[in-house]
Amino acid sequence: MANETIGLVVEAAEKTGLLHLLTGVIARHGGDIVSIEILENRPTDARTYFEIDLPGGAEALLEDLRALPIVRRAEVVKTLATIYGKRIIIMGGGAQVGQVAIGAVSEADRHNIRGEHISVDTIPLVGEQKLADAVRAVARLPRAKALVLAGSLMGGDIETAVREVREAGLLVISLNMAGSVPEAADLVVTDPVQAGVMAVMAVAETAKFNMERLKRRVF
Repeated sequence: MANETIGLVVEAAEKTGLLHLLTGVIARHGGDIVSIEILENRPTDARTYFEIDLPGGAEALLEDLRALPIVRRAEVVKTLATIYGKRIIIMGGGAQVGQVAIGAVSEADRHNIRGEHISVDTIPLVGEQKLADAVRAVARLPRAKALVLAGSLMGGDIETAVREVREAGLLVISLNMAGSVPEAADLVVTDPVQAGVMAVMAVAETAKFNMERLKRRVF
């Protein structure tokens, strides 16, 4: 029987070693934790979200978790990958970010209607260090598949960060701007709306678009 990836939310009394107790129960049931996020951590309450690759059903796991004295509630939920799916991240100058988002959201809507799951996140930022830090952080975001850099001038440490996240497997699309970032990106697109469209097409399984078949990288 193939493993099933489940979402699990556990509400418990906050205490030192809480994660150790919860993950110990998960491990005893053969669960492989794919991702984990602490949703809330107050002096009296803690709420933790897990995505777990679990052999068999979740009933026995839930029973053992609920048996822990500190656990108040444990329930299976749909995974974030099922609901929000792949993520497109757009960052840079506010006006350019907005235009890229128009293309990305419109194209994502077209694919999501056909059964795909793609979400779009935006963050307007200015400043070399702020942007470089944000680019590097995308590699740590769950489900992030593509980054679009939207601005009129980017280079320096931002270029270095772009090369780092590309090595980690992230697709990077840049607007055709001044600076060295376009030289480091996978794809350079002049029109911001089209940049958003192409970002979604590149990650959508319902699109017949293959980056490797492109004859050129600047559009």
